[in-house]
Amino acid sequence: MAVENSAESTEIPGVATSPAETDTSAGSIVGVLPWTNRFDVRQERTTVAVLIPCYNEEKTIAEVVRQFRTELPAAAVYVFDNNSSDQTAALAKKAGATVFHERRQGKGYVTQAMFRQVDAEAYVIVDGDNTYPARAVHRLLEPIFSGDADMVVGSRLHAESQSEFKQLNALGNRLVLRVLNSIFRVKLTDILSGYRAFNRKFVKGLPLFGGGFEIETELTIKAIERGYRIIEIPINLTHRPAGSFSKIKFFRDGVIILNTILSLFRDYKPLTFFGGVGLFLILLAMVPGVLVTMQFFGTGTLSHPSWAVLAVGLGLAGMLLLVAGLILHTIVRRFQEIEHTLQVRSEDLQSNARPEREDAR
Repeated sequence: MAVENSAESTEIPGVATSPAETDTSAGSIVGVLPWTNRFDVRQERTTVAVLIPCYNEEKTIAEVVRQFRTELPAAAVYVFDNNSSDQTAALAKKAGATVFHERRQGKGYVTQAMFRQVDAEAYVIVDGDNTYPARAVHRLLEPIFSGDADMVVGSRLHAESQSEFKQLNALGNRLVLRVLNSIFRVKLTDILSGYRAFNRKFVKGLPLFGGGFEIETELTIKAIERGYRIIEIPINLTHRPAGSFSKIKFFRDGVIILNTILSLFRDYKPLTFFGGVGLFLILLAMVPGVLVTMQFFGTGTLSHPSWAVLAVGLGLAGMLLLVAGLILHTIVRRFQEIEHTLQVRSEDLQSNARPEREDAR
């Protein structure tokens, strides 16, 4: 799945991109911005929160905190320690970060806690392993403040990126990417990036349930299916410093991530999921069914009645799955309408409350 290079941006059907970078006539959802730095967030008065999930990152956390405090001196830097057994929390606090502790083990649980506990107008989430460039934060925040995106992803796999990947990790990332792009018909370049920026609407309005490293996959799929605007920014990933080790287990977490993709595919596209399986079973039922029919009309007898039973069973199972898909599709569509209505009313209430607060001042 190639991505346009240079000043051209990638368009993905379904999410709007920045009008300054991409032609939106086709109604795209995801854009890739080129290497620009036209916007300096340090000149903005909007509240920015830098969120850093950590587990045993004493080798790197202090440097990460210092870098982001330098790039965003007006921002609040929060480190969420996830039961580290080393000096991660102490070093983060010494470097100037506000430290929280999340006892539930897993990056997904930490992300849930960060989104729930921190209140800001713009958010940046970055891993604490010092592999993501802090200087790129301005380019990530630019589409958030300009109102062109709800989530901006630092893409490590973009054609303009020069990321330093282990061969096995690069293979796994591209495999998961291909599966997601094929199922949800998008053209993303990186779905597992740990470097992202969000607006408040996204952070406070997106329900998250994943507890582990599948959280980035959940963020991406739910953003796509809920119509949030996504933009990807090319960044360069670097190797971990000496003495720092990755916490991800390639095969175990890879299976969990793929299972998350299929589970969310089932939840958000039940007609496609169950209907596809149902049609497959119906087509499969035709194989023994045709053989039994030809034998019956040719000889007048059934020498293999088990084939007839198999054909009927597969056909009935396929039809049941088709009906289940239709019913679930209707239910999902109805809940989407209810959710949209509640969101519009919530935004109206917030808009009406702002003048009252300003008058009170």
